[in-house]
Amino acid sequence: MRANLFKLIRLESTLIIFIIFGFSNILFSKESPKTETAIFAGGCFWCMEGPFEKLPGVISVVSGYTGGKEINPTYEDVGYGRTGHRESVLITYDPKKIDYAKLLDTYWRQIDPTDSGGQFADRGNQYRSAIYYKNEAQKKLAQEFKDKIGTSGKFSSPIAVEILPASEFYPAEEYHQDYYKKNPTHYKQYRKGSGREDYVIKVWGAKPD
Repeated sequence: MRANLFKLIRLESTLIIFIIFGFSNILFSKESPKTETAIFAGGCFWCMEGPFEKLPGVISVVSGYTGGKEINPTYEDVGYGRTGHRESVLITYDPKKIDYAKLLDTYWRQIDPTDSGGQFADRGNQYRSAIYYKNEAQKKLAQEFKDKIGTSGKFSSPIAVEILPASEFYPAEEYHQDYYKKNPTHYKQYRKGSGREDYVIKVWGAKPD
């Protein structure tokens, strides 16, 4: 009798653990969807955050530095051209809600793809445009976009955007993150004064954020 009682208790305990574990998995999967990342360099990273952050399916956009060999670069080092890094953004997104192609389409519409020396008023390698691919699928799609734009007849100069393998990404200092939200007046003045806003309106037909 006692043995049967113990078996029943163990069975009930097992069922309770199974139910709790099952619900935990459901809750965890809802809170933590499988994510992917993309890295783009398009000149000043202040101007690259807003257009991506507003897209449904984008979880976060972080400004930072990538492409160089130096460890833990600072804004001063990168900005003065003392490293091989470029100002970039790291985008984390839910591939079930937005695909890499949409991110690429958004990226191209923020830049002058023919500028080989930087972007707009910002000159130097640290401001040159690039797509940093994380895998072969991203590389293939990025090249397809580049080829399509290059043969569209929209531009008379060669497409200068580089397609490069992703390397270590270093987040920029906190005051750079969401700069367009923290300092909207200065950001708007910079966006306009740098020439980016007028270019994007004229060439791509829409204002950048």
